[in-house]
Amino acid sequence: MNPRRPWILLLALAVLGGCGGGHEHPAEVAEEDESWAVTAWGEHFEIFAEADPLELGATSMAFTHVTTLKDFSPLVEGVVSVVLVDASGGEAVFTKEISTRPGIFSIDVVPESPGEFDLVFRVTTAVRQEDVSAGRVRVGEAGSSGGLVEPAPTTAEAEGAAGGAEISFLKEQQWKTEFATSWVEVGEFSESVSGPGRVEPAAGGEVLLTSPIDGVVSAPNWPFSGQEVAGNAVVFRVTPRVASGLSLAEFEARAAGLEAELEVARKRLARLEGLLEMGATSPRERDEAEARVATLESRQVAATRNLERARAGRQGGPATTEAVAVRAPFPARVARVDLTPGEAVPMGAPLGLLVRDRPLWLAVALKPEAAAGLGAPEGLDVRLSNGREPMTFRGDGVRFVSFSPKVDPATGTVTALFEVDASVGELPIGSLFDAQVLLAQQIRGVVVPQAALVDDGGVPVVYLQVGGESFVRAEVAVVGRQGGRALVEGLPPGARVVDQGGNAIRRATLVASDVGEAHIH
Repeated sequence: MNPRRPWILLLALAVLGGCGGGHEHPAEVAEEDESWAVTAWGEHFEIFAEADPLELGATSMAFTHVTTLKDFSPLVEGVVSVVLVDASGGEAVFTKEISTRPGIFSIDVVPESPGEFDLVFRVTTAVRQEDVSAGRVRVGEAGSSGGLVEPAPTTAEAEGAAGGAEISFLKEQQWKTEFATSWVEVGEFSESVSGPGRVEPAAGGEVLLTSPIDGVVSAPNWPFSGQEVAGNAVVFRVTPRVASGLSLAEFEARAAGLEAELEVARKRLARLEGLLEMGATSPRERDEAEARVATLESRQVAATRNLERARAGRQGGPATTEAVAVRAPFPARVARVDLTPGEAVPMGAPLGLLVRDRPLWLAVALKPEAAAGLGAPEGLDVRLSNGREPMTFRGDGVRFVSFSPKVDPATGTVTALFEVDASVGELPIGSLFDAQVLLAQQIRGVVVPQAALVDDGGVPVVYLQVGGESFVRAEVAVVGRQGGRALVEGLPPGARVVDQGGNAIRRATLVASDVGEAHIH
């Protein structure tokens, strides 16, 4: 709430017809021109009351709509009272504990004294109590009905903003749609320079994994795009390839044949060692047999390994212990996988792309004169082209890195690099965006949520609430947009602007000439 304003704004609707939209009351209200309505805002609740004339000893029905400002829902459980406060501070309290319908409390007010009173609505729930001041009323005597005589103070600007044709948008409609209002406030925007940009990995934050040898690729767990991997984690394994001209059966036959030859050579060596002890053979013959056993053992080991490699590469079997591990050089995410399990690759072939999760670099294209005046930017506002909510980086969340010393001849711009504390999940690499580089200089003016702006045939407008169910259309000039806010001209501070639901009100104007949606209390 605007701290420079009184903590409530009250705008009275002098006659029942001011509610618009076919708003109906019971038939027993004989003099509609003496009925009155009032709207008031507290810190936690909005009050919109429609009441019969106030007369000493007579029952005046006050249909009181109570909206919870936390989520703009109707008050369902609570006690609502109309309080008339006299000059001495004495209170006459009239209470309704059960709502007639969600958000609507029909309170019987039976004044016991004539004169003028401060009007207060007291809302009591399980978690809080709030008194919402609503100006002054007069209680008439017989033949002299009373009603609202003095609304709560409002600024001249707010009263001026209430000019123009009023649009009816009933509480029942507000409560059933995404709807919210707030006070128009003066705020500050950073001056800025703008340009398109692209998300890039930070320097050294992207690595292409390649095969260190000719081989067949496998993995402990086959990687996938978006997967998080720890630093030094094994991403791929590459098993050295064997000759491709032999079938698996031929590898098996070679291994088996060498095993048989080795068995025969070992038996012959054992026999020659026995003969040498008896002097029946020469040491040379024994040494030659020993050398043959050693040769066959080496060949047999190699044949067995070749068989295992062939099985791993051609039948999808597990990699051998000789597989070369390809590891992540830092904690990263898998951006791309370039092959399938069991695929044969030459040395240097790409296996997959890893990117560091954060930080990221944002490359923004700026006019040379704008880049030259950057100085020490205060922050960066980023609006992605996919329509997501804008992101703003300030303080430690952004660092100006550099800008290119060369102008791009195709665009006439230079590239400014910013490092931001964001992850690839928030800003995928390669994403395009529109950026505002926030400078140290400040602009002061009226600030509203961007969601409050409605495109009305190409004209930016907002809707101001001038009563519980009454709104006016106000055209604005948008000076700038940053984050989720917009700096506008054409609104007075202290008015009540519709933050959410403006499009629904605009649709209501298209059927304003119809009967509309009446609600009957």
